[in-house]
Amino acid sequence: MALTTDPLAPIVALPGIAAAVDRARDALVGLHNHPTNRRGWPATAAEAGLRAARASAVLDGAPLDRTDDAVAGPVLAGAVRVAEEQGRLLGVWRTSPLQALARLHMLAAADLVAEPGLGRPRPDADVSARLALLAELVTGGTAAPAPVVVAVVHGELLALAPFGSADGVVARAAARLTAVATGLDPKGLAVPEVGHLRRRPEYRAAAAGFATGTADGVAAWVRHCCAQWEAGAREGLSITEARA
Repeated sequence: MALTTDPLAPIVALPGIAAAVDRARDALVGLHNHPTNRRGWPATAAEAGLRAARASAVLDGAPLDRTDDAVAGPVLAGAVRVAEEQGRLLGVWRTSPLQALARLHMLAAADLVAEPGLGRPRPDADVSARLALLAELVTGGTAAPAPVVVAVVHGELLALAPFGSADGVVARAAARLTAVATGLDPKGLAVPEVGHLRRRPEYRAAAAGFATGTADGVAAWVRHCCAQWEAGAREGLSITEARA
């Protein structure tokens, strides 16, 4: 079905976006085409998911220095649960993204909030409306390049903070699901979360810029995200080459 008005078309036209999209795609194609990942990709994906969970947890306040029992920490434990469930949530994400978001929050925040608050967005009309629009995008409401869609999902969920807890872990997990679903990173081999963590001040500033809705702010966020998918591909390549 042809899209008559694509809501993300103005973002695609912003300065530097096309080049950033191409660089991210090229880096990820190289990662997926590595000989080790042609058959042995599940091992790479498993390690990538674990590294992603750790970096995402630190971005949400978990300790940077990990001890053997650090997984007992509530934020990291939630991020690991999310990573373990993502493969099973992919089909749900493709057809019922709001249901998948609820499940992601239940996993991420299980040790942070009481059961009645798990998986339930804040009762706010603006939050509900924007989540509905996001669900439309994820389920075919845009023809924008995959890196742009992934960045918008990530940035919108950070800006909305729909659950009031574990929103960062949920946003980054939703971005990973979108990357797999759109074919940007179909096997989940990259670790952009590590790039976001290494550039934490830039990540925070770019996310805040996206939340303003200005053209400059949105463009800076999408370029930042594309650059971290490039960096995430390099992280994935380091995992791959360690196994080669």
